[in-house]
Amino acid sequence: MTTKPGLHPRNRHQNRYDFNALQQDCPELTAFVRQSPAGEATIDFADPAAVKTLNKALLAHHYQVKNWDIPDGFLCPPVPGRADYVHHLADLLAQDHNDVVPRNATVLDIGVGANCIYPLIGHHEYGWRFTGSEVNDEALKSANAIILANPGLNKAIRLRRQKTPDAILNGIIHKNEYYDAVMCNPPFHDSQASAAASSERKRRNLGLKESAQLNFGGQQQELWCDGGEVAFITTLIKESKAFARQVTWFTSLVSKGDNLPDLYRALQQAGVLKVVKVEMSQGQKQSRFIAWTFQDDAQRARRASTASR
Repeated sequence: MTTKPGLHPRNRHQNRYDFNALQQDCPELTAFVRQSPAGEATIDFADPAAVKTLNKALLAHHYQVKNWDIPDGFLCPPVPGRADYVHHLADLLAQDHNDVVPRNATVLDIGVGANCIYPLIGHHEYGWRFTGSEVNDEALKSANAIILANPGLNKAIRLRRQKTPDAILNGIIHKNEYYDAVMCNPPFHDSQASAAASSERKRRNLGLKESAQLNFGGQQQELWCDGGEVAFITTLIKESKAFARQVTWFTSLVSKGDNLPDLYRALQQAGVLKVVKVEMSQGQKQSRFIAWTFQDDAQRARRASTASR
């Protein structure tokens, strides 16, 4: 099953940014707003401070997150693209709930990051409850600061430290816990050199000088791991088998379509019952996520019925 590519219809970022409204909710943004050659309001997307402040404004205006920040050097996520993953996941969960998006879903975000972006969007849009795992202490501290700075989020989002760097689900999902879904944005480079080369291509595409600071930062665990995303997702697939009864849908972003055959083989070897690929796009950027489950239609329907009571 494959959905057609395109920005999700429930995504709040269908149109151009309304900089007047964004500046009202985040006055800090005003310092970065400038006119484009066409005379329209914009920011310098090569300026990391401007991009981070735009994110802060988008979260404040669209998702009522009034206090958000990330430490220097951590990944600053593109909010529209992250929201698309959430909305498409909502559609997937709705298939098991008579085509109604569940409002009480429990979701595990693997690698919640310093930005805590998926829980912030998912909770606001659908009232979902999140557990976020993280291996980096500074990222965990940042995500926790965001949660505590916004009243009510501490009741909807909890964080857990992954104490074993090579593990993904092991040590995070506790006995007798149940999740409707797992989300994952894996590190997609296979080495530090590969990540650096990608940043260099982006710098050249923007026409920046070699000394220019880039806005596509990120810590090692956010950008690369041995074997890249295929190795990371394959480990996730292998570990997921042990939690087949505790998680309805396991999902992960896949940055490169060429990696899908290897992942499909791993899924087949793990004995999953159903695999779904969802294509997404934002402008010229194409992305996708795969979802898999070890539960048949009847099992998922029973779980959905029990959860909705």
